[in-house]
Amino acid sequence: MRVGVQGEIVDDRDRGPASLTFVVDTSGSMDRDDRLGLVKDSLTILVDELDDDDTVAIVTYDDSSGVVLEPTSVRDRDEILDAIDRLRPGGATNLEAGLREGYALADDAFRRDGINRVVLASDGVANVGVTDPDQLARMIRDDADRGINLVTVGFGMGNFNDVTMEQLADRGDGFYAYVDTEDEAERLFEDELTSTLLTIAKDAKIQVEFDPEVVDAYRLIGFENRGVLDQDFRNDDIDAGELGAGHQVTAIYEVELARGVDLDDRGDIGEVFLRWEDPEDGEVIEIDEDIDLLDVEASWVDTEPDFQLATIVTVFAELMRDNPYADGIDIDDLVQEVDRLSREMTDRDVDDLADLIERAADQS
Repeated sequence: MRVGVQGEIVDDRDRGPASLTFVVDTSGSMDRDDRLGLVKDSLTILVDELDDDDTVAIVTYDDSSGVVLEPTSVRDRDEILDAIDRLRPGGATNLEAGLREGYALADDAFRRDGINRVVLASDGVANVGVTDPDQLARMIRDDADRGINLVTVGFGMGNFNDVTMEQLADRGDGFYAYVDTEDEAERLFEDELTSTLLTIAKDAKIQVEFDPEVVDAYRLIGFENRGVLDQDFRNDDIDAGELGAGHQVTAIYEVELARGVDLDDRGDIGEVFLRWEDPEDGEVIEIDEDIDLLDVEASWVDTEPDFQLATIVTVFAELMRDNPYADGIDIDDLVQEVDRLSREMTDRDVDDLADLIERAADQS
């Protein structure tokens, strides 16, 4: 079962001015084309998408940190592009120093009428100063409460640290993205980042309540480090996730219906609740939606292609994590399903997914 949330799409022209402070990892581990080289390409792409009223600042860190570019109006594009071009790798990785300097600069450039973001570009590896993700996350919590949110963008493969980047974005009231190719850089920095910088929902929480007479058992797949206790769903002092304009959130549940349940029956499997705080006036809003038993398809082949795609991605992730719940799944069967879907959907991203799953099957 898939539960999806779609954030309101806001035209880039309707957002306020943005104050962006980039914290760029220039340590030795970033000395690769798919790391610092791709960071420079990504920032160059983004500058062309920003408005003249926006400002950009750049902090770098290796053994220590330093300011490469003070907050600069995008009107002075050449000055910003020159600063990006000067980025060079070398040294250890003092992520703590980079974050401290970046947030101090973002505080100086704070715009009460606009969007204030620190954007961390890194492979997530930290080996100097504070390196524990929990300690680093606590360090930025107060800044997030004041309206300076953190976007983390991961670059590179190999010793990339996904956990640190995700936890920092979570505690920094922002979001995490991953870039490994030029195409992905263009998708994020040209098509998505400027619009999604606008937060439309703070502390957003989703809760699903299943009818025990209809559902025997269920399991939420993933979200292990983003869960909120059932009793805390309406506790507005509990920190939760932020939702940006245009963002989509998808949750997949494995559901086992009770014996004797007829899909032709009229009734509900359960109910979905969504609760969030309006960032403009602080009002807490809650809505709910019934999950209708009649929406359940009896056969996999009768489901919508986008549902099948979400399920294939989820199953593949379970296989890659070596989750015991996926022990009965043959990756060759998954290859057949994604190949069929690739032919039906004629979507480049689905083609890339099919290639990825086939490569994994060849190595298994």
